[in-house]
Amino acid sequence: MHAPEVECIGKGKARKPYEFGVKVSVAVTHRQGLMVGARSFTGNPYDGHTLAEQLEQVTILTEDTGRSPKQVVVDLGFRGVDAHNPDVEIIHRGKFKSLTSAHRRWLKRRQAVEPAIGHLKHDNGMDRCWLKGSMGDALHAVLCAAGYNIRWLLRAIVRLSLEGLFAPLLARLWIWAAALAMATQARRTRCGSLGWMLR
Repeated sequence: MHAPEVECIGKGKARKPYEFGVKVSVAVTHRQGLMVGARSFTGNPYDGHTLAEQLEQVTILTEDTGRSPKQVVVDLGFRGVDAHNPDVEIIHRGKFKSLTSAHRRWLKRRQAVEPAIGHLKHDNGMDRCWLKGSMGDALHAVLCAAGYNIRWLLRAIVRLSLEGLFAPLLARLWIWAAALAMATQARRTRCGSLGWMLR
Protein backbone atom coordinates (compact mmCIF):
# COMPACT_ATOMS: atom_id res chain seq x y z
CA MET A 1 0.00 0.00 0.00
CA HIS A 2 2.88 2.40 0.68
CA ALA A 3 4.49 1.64 -2.72
CA PRO A 4 1.79 1.31 -5.39
CA GLU A 5 4.31 1.56 -8.25
CA VAL A 6 5.83 -1.90 -7.63
CA GLU A 7 4.76 -4.99 -9.55
CA CYS A 8 4.55 -8.66 -8.69
CA ILE A 9 7.38 -10.21 -10.71
CA GLY A 10 7.53 -13.99 -11.11
CA LYS A 11 11.19 -15.02 -10.92
CA GLY A 12 10.62 -18.78 -11.14
CA LYS A 13 12.96 -19.55 -8.23
CA ALA A 14 11.97 -22.27 -5.77
CA ARG A 15 12.99 -20.26 -2.71
CA LYS A 16 11.33 -17.03 -3.80
CA PRO A 17 8.94 -17.56 -6.72
CA TYR A 18 7.50 -14.04 -6.64
CA GLU A 19 9.05 -10.70 -5.73
CA PHE A 20 7.53 -7.25 -5.49
CA GLY A 21 9.60 -4.55 -7.09
CA VAL A 22 10.57 -2.73 -10.24
CA LYS A 23 12.53 -4.19 -13.15
CA VAL A 24 16.00 -2.68 -13.61
CA SER A 25 18.12 -3.03 -16.74
CA VAL A 26 21.91 -2.81 -16.43
CA ALA A 27 24.48 -2.20 -19.20
CA VAL A 28 28.06 -3.33 -18.55
CA THR A 29 31.11 -2.83 -20.78
CA HIS A 30 32.44 -5.96 -22.37
CA ARG A 31 36.10 -5.85 -21.37
CA GLN A 32 36.41 -3.89 -18.14
CA GLY A 33 33.02 -4.62 -16.54
CA LEU A 34 32.23 -0.94 -15.92
CA MET A 35 28.54 -0.06 -15.60
CA VAL A 36 27.56 2.43 -18.28
CA GLY A 37 23.81 2.31 -17.73
CA ALA A 38 21.21 1.42 -15.11
CA ARG A 39 17.56 2.18 -15.70
CA SER A 40 14.37 1.18 -13.91
CA PHE A 41 11.19 0.27 -15.77
CA THR A 42 7.81 0.47 -14.09
CA GLY A 43 5.00 -1.86 -15.07
CA ASN A 44 7.14 -5.04 -15.54
CA PRO A 45 7.62 -4.73 -19.35
CA TYR A 46 8.92 -7.51 -21.59
CA ASP A 47 12.74 -7.60 -21.61
CA GLY A 48 13.02 -7.01 -25.34
CA HIS A 49 10.97 -3.83 -25.15
CA THR A 50 13.45 -2.25 -22.72
CA LEU A 51 16.52 -2.53 -24.95
CA ALA A 52 15.94 0.63 -27.00
CA GLU A 53 15.51 2.80 -23.88
CA GLN A 54 18.56 1.25 -22.21
CA LEU A 55 20.68 1.88 -25.31
CA GLU A 56 19.42 5.47 -25.37
CA GLN A 57 20.64 5.97 -21.78
CA VAL A 58 24.02 4.37 -22.57
CA THR A 59 24.44 6.64 -25.59
CA ILE A 60 23.65 9.73 -23.51
CA LEU A 61 26.00 8.74 -20.69
CA THR A 62 28.91 7.87 -23.01
CA GLU A 63 28.58 10.73 -25.49
CA ASP A 64 31.60 12.56 -24.00
CA THR A 65 33.82 9.57 -24.80
CA GLY A 66 32.90 9.72 -28.49
CA ARG A 67 31.78 6.10 -28.49
CA SER A 68 28.40 4.48 -28.80
CA PRO A 69 27.41 0.81 -28.50
CA LYS A 70 27.84 -1.17 -31.72
CA GLN A 71 27.26 -4.72 -30.49
CA VAL A 72 25.01 -5.81 -27.64
CA VAL A 73 25.37 -9.24 -26.04
CA VAL A 74 22.08 -10.21 -24.37
CA ASP A 75 20.17 -13.27 -23.20
CA LEU A 76 17.25 -14.95 -24.95
CA GLY A 77 14.72 -12.53 -23.46
CA PHE A 78 15.84 -10.01 -26.08
CA ARG A 79 15.24 -12.03 -29.23
CA GLY A 80 13.10 -10.65 -31.97
CA VAL A 81 13.94 -6.98 -31.36
CA ASP A 82 16.49 -6.52 -34.16
CA ALA A 83 14.09 -4.41 -36.24
CA HIS A 84 13.48 -2.00 -33.35
CA ASN A 85 17.24 -1.47 -32.85
CA PRO A 86 18.78 -1.18 -36.34
CA ASP A 87 21.91 0.71 -35.19
CA VAL A 88 23.34 -2.13 -33.08
CA GLU A 89 24.17 -5.76 -33.69
CA ILE A 90 22.31 -7.94 -31.18
CA ILE A 91 24.11 -11.16 -30.21
CA HIS A 92 22.29 -13.90 -28.28
CA ARG A 93 22.24 -17.67 -27.95
CA GLY A 94 19.38 -18.08 -30.43
CA LYS A 95 21.71 -17.07 -33.29
CA PHE A 96 24.49 -19.44 -32.25
CA LYS A 97 24.84 -21.26 -35.61
CA SER A 98 25.24 -18.04 -37.57
CA LEU A 99 27.74 -16.39 -35.17
CA THR A 100 31.44 -15.97 -35.87
CA SER A 101 34.04 -17.37 -33.49
CA ALA A 102 34.64 -13.91 -31.96
CA HIS A 103 30.92 -13.48 -31.33
CA ARG A 104 30.77 -16.92 -29.72
CA ARG A 105 33.56 -15.90 -27.34
CA TRP A 106 31.62 -12.73 -26.52
CA LEU A 107 28.55 -14.82 -25.82
CA LYS A 108 30.49 -16.86 -23.27
CA ARG A 109 31.70 -13.61 -21.72
CA ARG A 110 28.07 -12.45 -21.24
CA GLN A 111 27.82 -14.57 -18.11
CA ALA A 112 30.21 -12.15 -16.40
CA VAL A 113 27.32 -9.72 -15.95
CA GLU A 114 25.65 -12.03 -13.40
CA PRO A 115 28.27 -11.50 -10.64
CA ALA A 116 28.16 -7.76 -11.38
CA ILE A 117 24.40 -7.81 -10.75
CA GLY A 118 24.98 -9.79 -7.55
CA HIS A 119 27.51 -7.22 -6.29
CA LEU A 120 25.15 -4.44 -7.30
CA LYS A 121 22.39 -5.97 -5.17
CA HIS A 122 24.31 -7.04 -2.09
CA ASP A 123 27.31 -4.69 -1.90
CA ASN A 124 25.72 -1.52 -3.27
CA GLY A 125 22.20 -1.83 -1.88
CA MET A 126 20.07 -2.41 -4.95
CA ASP A 127 18.24 -5.28 -3.27
CA ARG A 128 16.02 -2.78 -1.44
CA CYS A 129 15.04 0.75 -2.38
CA TRP A 130 14.35 3.23 0.42
CA LEU A 131 13.38 6.10 -1.88
CA LYS A 132 9.74 6.91 -2.59
CA GLY A 133 7.90 6.50 -5.88
CA SER A 134 9.00 5.69 -9.41
CA MET A 135 11.40 8.67 -9.41
CA GLY A 136 13.01 7.24 -6.29
CA ASP A 137 13.39 3.87 -8.01
CA ALA A 138 15.06 5.51 -11.02
CA LEU A 139 17.45 7.52 -8.82
CA HIS A 140 18.22 4.48 -6.69
CA ALA A 141 19.24 2.41 -9.74
CA VAL A 142 21.59 5.12 -11.02
CA LEU A 143 23.12 5.75 -7.58
CA CYS A 144 23.75 2.04 -6.98
CA ALA A 145 25.49 1.79 -10.37
CA ALA A 146 27.59 4.87 -9.51
CA GLY A 147 28.61 3.22 -6.22
CA TYR A 148 29.58 0.07 -8.12
CA ASN A 149 31.73 2.15 -10.50
CA ILE A 150 33.44 3.95 -7.59
CA ARG A 151 34.34 0.59 -6.02
CA TRP A 152 35.58 -0.56 -9.44
CA LEU A 153 37.74 2.55 -9.75
CA LEU A 154 39.24 2.15 -6.26
CA ARG A 155 40.11 -1.48 -6.99
CA ALA A 156 41.74 -0.39 -10.27
CA ILE A 157 43.82 2.23 -8.41
CA VAL A 158 45.08 -0.41 -5.98
CA ARG A 159 45.66 -2.99 -8.73
CA LEU A 160 47.65 -0.60 -10.91
CA SER A 161 49.60 0.78 -7.92
CA LEU A 162 48.47 4.35 -8.52
CA GLU A 163 48.04 5.22 -4.85
CA GLY A 164 50.94 7.68 -5.07
CA LEU A 165 49.16 9.75 -7.71
CA PHE A 166 46.05 10.04 -5.56
CA ALA A 167 47.76 10.41 -2.18
CA PRO A 168 47.32 14.24 -1.95
CA LEU A 169 43.63 13.95 -2.85
CA LEU A 170 43.08 11.15 -0.33
CA ALA A 171 44.92 13.17 2.36
CA ARG A 172 42.65 16.17 1.76
CA LEU A 173 39.57 13.97 1.85
CA TRP A 174 40.75 12.48 5.15
CA ILE A 175 41.33 15.97 6.62
CA TRP A 176 37.87 17.13 5.48
CA ALA A 177 36.26 13.99 6.92
CA ALA A 178 38.04 14.52 10.26
CA ALA A 179 37.00 18.20 10.37
CA LEU A 180 33.41 17.27 9.57
CA ALA A 181 33.41 14.63 12.29
CA MET A 182 34.78 17.13 14.83
CA ALA A 183 32.20 19.75 13.85
CA THR A 184 29.40 17.20 14.15
CA GLN A 185 30.67 16.08 17.55
CA ALA A 186 30.92 19.69 18.75
CA ARG A 187 27.37 20.41 17.60
CA ARG A 188 26.09 17.29 19.37
CA THR A 189 27.90 18.32 22.57
CA ARG A 190 26.44 21.85 22.40
CA CYS A 191 22.93 20.54 21.77
CA GLY A 192 23.30 17.96 24.54
CA SER A 193 24.46 20.54 27.13
CA LEU A 194 21.70 22.95 26.06
CA GLY A 195 19.13 20.20 26.46
CA TRP A 196 20.50 19.40 29.90
CA MET A 197 20.32 23.09 30.89
CA LEU A 198 16.73 23.36 29.65
CA ARG A 199 15.67 20.35 31.69
